[in-house]
Amino acid sequence: MKIQILGTGCTKCNQLFALTEKAVEELELAVKVEKVSDINEIVAFGIMTIPALVIDGKVEFAGNVPSLSNLKKIITKG
Repeated sequence: MKIQILGTGCTKCNQLFALTEKAVEELELAVKVEKVSDINEIVAFGIMTIPALVIDGKVEFAGNVPSLSNLKKIITKG
C-alpha cells in the first residue's frame, strides 16, 4: 500500500499528514506516508483542492481533514 498526502504545506495539509501517520501507526500498518508538495504532481492527480489523500494512486478525498476514525476507515477499505 502506498499512501500520499497532496498539499503545498498549508496548515490543513500538515494536519492531514500528521493524522494519517497516526492512523497508520494505530492500525499497525507497515506503510510510509509520503508528502507530495510539487504543484505539477498534485495537478496530475486531477484535484482542485488540497489537502488530498491518495492510496495506491487513487484519490480518496480532497479539500478537508477527516476525523481519525473516518481516516482509519478510508485507509482500511483501500
